[in-house]
Amino acid sequence: MNDHYQVIAVGWDGKQRIYGCSLHLDLKDGKIWIQVNNTELDIAQELVNRGISKQDIVIGFHTKYLRQFSGYALA
Repeated sequence: MNDHYQVIAVGWDGKQRIYGCSLHLDLKDGKIWIQVNNTELDIAQELVNRGISKQDIVIGFHTKYLRQFSGYALA
């Protein structure tokens, strides 16, 4: 199992290729890593609302330095 999960828009708009990652989550070392969140939702808070501990969520698109201020896991 790779434990990589993505929501991606793929297709064509006339002659223009569309490709974009809306959401990318990884499961690593027992934690949920939010690698990309290009949605309007606060995915981390949504996970907390569903019973996931903040210490089990890593905001992977922030540097480790910035993560210390997030209230979520560092790594």
